[in-house]
Amino acid sequence: MSDDTLSFLLSGPDDTAGRARQLARRLSPGDVILLSGDVGAGKTHFARALITELLDHPEDIPSPTFTLVQTYDTASSAIWHADLYRLTSTHEIEELGLIDAFHDAICLVEWPDRLGPLAPADALEISLSPGTEEDSRRLTAEWSGGDWAEKLAAWRK
Repeated sequence: MSDDTLSFLLSGPDDTAGRARQLARRLSPGDVILLSGDVGAGKTHFARALITELLDHPEDIPSPTFTLVQTYDTASSAIWHADLYRLTSTHEIEELGLIDAFHDAICLVEWPDRLGPLAPADALEISLSPGTEEDSRRLTAEWSGGDWAEKLAAWRK
């Protein structure tokens, strides 16, 4: 495995949420995380745990499946959580304002394949897939550019 790829076997939902919380503590405005995986792979569960860790005050974290984007404000950054599953055109993405948010918010994007050429080159790409045991997941993180190697050094453990 190269220096720009990490892979973890997650034992279940609690382990998935724990990894998300660990990652949350390393994020800063302008960080974009692209979450891929089949329906039910755990993308929204991962995103909810990460967002909850970053919030100043606990609040409900609904899935953005129907609203397309949910935003949250914290003392240090805005957080954008997008689910692009229902989109059919990159023009729709531009109308959401998501591209501007990539520059100054922490962004979590489910179904990032819908971004096409609008996907940031320096995003952290996380893929979730079924593991070998019931409820387990394989998390694979890949990146090129940005300061992800430095941010994820402690996440490797």
